[in-house]
Amino acid sequence: MIGLARPSDAAELLALYQHLVSEDPVLDVASAQERLTQLALYPGSGVFVLRSGGAIVASATLIVIPNLTRQGRPYALIENVVTHADHRRQGHGAAVMQAAINAAWQAGCYKILLMTGSRDPATHRFYEGLGFDRGKTGYRLRHPDHAR
Repeated sequence: MIGLARPSDAAELLALYQHLVSEDPVLDVASAQERLTQLALYPGSGVFVLRSGGAIVASATLIVIPNLTRQGRPYALIENVVTHADHRRQGHGAAVMQAAINAAWQAGCYKILLMTGSRDPATHRFYEGLGFDRGKTGYRLRHPDHAR
């Protein structure tokens, strides 16, 4: 079952994110609940989660960003795509991604942006299989305190 995460899902999401970046310090639950509440204020945005056996096993965050070009149509960013290690290669990641993609199109977005730091060819094939291409060059600038 796929739906949007609620603040009450914060602890479970934080545990899932350890399968994304295990060396990242874990955010406290109260702060995570606050972030989920803030995210819900942006129309069309949210953390899409897939539950299996009652547990969250995959997620993808969708941010819909207002825009002044393209006749005012918004664009979207998908971030923090992760599937629990014990549940990979079962279609959960693709399903949660498709839910986020559909929500972006329903919000009127003209494009969806996604970046990955993975060098694993399977990760690239996964995103390409969902219709993403490597059509532009991506850049990032990290805050000096988080420059890894």
